[in-house]
Amino acid sequence: MSRPRILIVGAGFAGYRTARTLSRLTRGRAHITLLNPTDYFLYLPLLPQVAAGILEPRRVTVSLSDSLPDVRLVLGEADRIDLDDRTLHYTGPEGEGGTLAYDRLVLAAGSVNKLLPIPGVAEHAHGFRGLPEALYLRDHVTRQVELAASSDDPGTCAARCTFVVVGAGYTGTEVAAHGQMFTDAQVRKHPLRRGMRPRWMLLDVAPRVLPEMDEKLSATADRVLRQRGVDVRMGTSVKEATHDGVLLTDGEFVETRTLVWCVGVRPDPLVESLGLPMEKGRLLVDPHLRVPGRPELFACGDVAAVPDLENPGSYTPMTAQHAWRHGKVAAENVAASLGLGGARTPYRHRDLGFVVDLGGAKAAANPLGVTLSGVPAGAVTRGYHLAAMPGNRVRVAADWLLDAVLPRQVVQLGLVRSWSVPLDTSSPEVARVPGGPGQRQDASARSGPGAALAADTGDGGTGAGGPGRARPHDEPAKGQPGSGPTQVRPGSGAAEPRSEWETAKGRPGRPGSGPVELRSEAETAKGRPATGPGGEPGRNQAGGEPARNQPGGEPAKNQPGGEPAKNQPGGEPAKNQPGGEPAKNQPGG
Repeated sequence: MSRPRILIVGAGFAGYRTARTLSRLTRGRAHITLLNPTDYFLYLPLLPQVAAGILEPRRVTVSLSDSLPDVRLVLGEADRIDLDDRTLHYTGPEGEGGTLAYDRLVLAAGSVNKLLPIPGVAEHAHGFRGLPEALYLRDHVTRQVELAASSDDPGTCAARCTFVVVGAGYTGTEVAAHGQMFTDAQVRKHPLRRGMRPRWMLLDVAPRVLPEMDEKLSATADRVLRQRGVDVRMGTSVKEATHDGVLLTDGEFVETRTLVWCVGVRPDPLVESLGLPMEKGRLLVDPHLRVPGRPELFACGDVAAVPDLENPGSYTPMTAQHAWRHGKVAAENVAASLGLGGARTPYRHRDLGFVVDLGGAKAAANPLGVTLSGVPAGAVTRGYHLAAMPGNRVRVAADWLLDAVLPRQVVQLGLVRSWSVPLDTSSPEVARVPGGPGQRQDASARSGPGAALAADTGDGGTGAGGPGRARPHDEPAKGQPGSGPTQVRPGSGAAEPRSEWETAKGRPGRPGSGPVELRSEAETAKGRPATGPGGEPGRNQAGGEPARNQPGGEPAKNQPGGEPAKNQPGGEPAKNQPGGEPAKNQPGG
C-alpha cells in the first residue's frame, strides 16, 4: 500500500510547526512535502533587532533541511491549486514550473504587507515582513545618517535624518524604538553638523500605541518611546507620499527620505483564488482547521479564519502565538484523518500574554496577565524569545551579550537594493535579483495593483526619494540590473540612468538601446551574449542589428557596424567633452 502524500504550503510559524509535528507523528508512514520560497524558517519577532544591527541575519533563521530531516523541501511559490485534481502548480526560484500531487493539503502561506489606497505609498514606502526588507532598512538608515553628516545644507541634513514609521502596532513600535537607539549611537561617534539629532516619527490613526494590546502595556511602550525622543503622533497618518517626504493627514508636510510601512498585514492572496468561503481575506475553517466540504484541505496561520472557542462569534487574531499553536493542532488532525494518529482535536487556546522589546533593557510585557516594565520586562521578553525559537538559541544569546559589552558595528553592506524589496509583493521573504524570474507582483500575478520599484538613485538614495520615481506596473527602476531600457523623450532634458556596471567603469549610458532579454546567472557566467525577443541577438549586441531608436535612424554609435564613437581615436570629439557639442538629451542639449 502506497504511503499518503501530505503537502504543506509555507514554512512560517504555522507551516513549520505542522511539518515538524507531522514528521514526529507519522514516523515515515507518509510522504511529507514542504513548499516554501526560502530554505529557512524566519523567527519574525526578532527582525527589528536585525535592522538595528544587534543580531546577524542568520541568527533569526532556522534551516528547514537540518531541522526537518524527514520532510522533502521544494523551493518555490504556489501559483494555482486544482482542488478537483488534487494538484498544486508552483514556480521555482529560477523560473521553472512544477506540479505537486497530494492526498492532504495544508495551507499555511502566511501574510503579506497590507496596502491602503494612499497616493505614493506603493512607490516610496518599504515594508517590514521579510529578511531582505530588514537588511535594506539597516543599510538605508546607516547611509542616510552618513550622507547627512557630510551635507552642508541644513534642510537636506534634517530630511535625511528624519525617519517615518507608519503603524504603531507590534512591529512598528519595535522598529521605531530600536531605530532611535541605533541612529543615536551612530551620531554619538560621528556627530552631525550643527548638533542635529536623528528624528524618528511613529504615526497611527489609532488613539494609542499598541491598540490591540492591554492598556497598561500600551502606556509603558508610549512612555519609553517619548523618553527616548520618538515623535509619537496618534490619530495621524500619511495622506500622500512623495519623493521629497510625506504629507500627513493633519496637513503638515514632513521632509524625509525614509518611509517604513508597518500598518498591518493581510492574508496571502493565494487563498482568494480557491473560490471558497472567506472571512476578511481568510479562508473559513472549522474548529479542527479543516475547510468545510473539503476533507482533504486544511488551513492554519494567517490565511485561516479559525473560530475562537474562548470568545464565541470571533476568530483567532493573526499573531505568531496563534499560528504556532495552529500548526500543532493541524498536524494532529491531518494525521488523524489518515489513520496515523489519535482522535481529532479542536483548536482552543488562551493568550499567555505579550512581550514587546523596546531596545536595551527596556521592554513591556504581561506574562499571564502580570504587567511588567523596565529591566524585569526586558528579562522576561528575551527569555520568552529564547524559549520560543526552534533553534540558534546559543548564537542569539551570544549576540545579545556582545552587543551589551561591545560597540555596535555600523557599516553598509549594500546587499539589498531599494528595487529589490517593493512594498506591493506577495513574496516579502524573497528579494528581487538581476535577471531572476518575475515575482508574483506582475500584472498576471496575485499581489495587487503594482509594486514599489523606486531605485536607490538620486537625492536620498532610496525608494522614498530621488528623481527616478517609479510607477505602478513598472519594471524595476530604470538603469538598475534586471531592468529594461529607459526611453528618453527628445528635448526632455532627462539623461538616461546608467547601469551599475557602466557607472563603475566610468562610461556614459548607452543612448536608446533596444530591448535586450535578461540573461540568467548561468549564461552570464559562461559569457553568452544577451539575446533579444525571439532568440535573436540584442540590437546593441555583437552580431545584432543596429539600434533603431537613434535620431535619423542611424546605427548606434560605438556599436559594430556603426560609425566610430565620437570620443575614440579617429572620431569626432564627444558631444559632452570640452570642445564638443552638448550631449544629446542632456540639460542644454
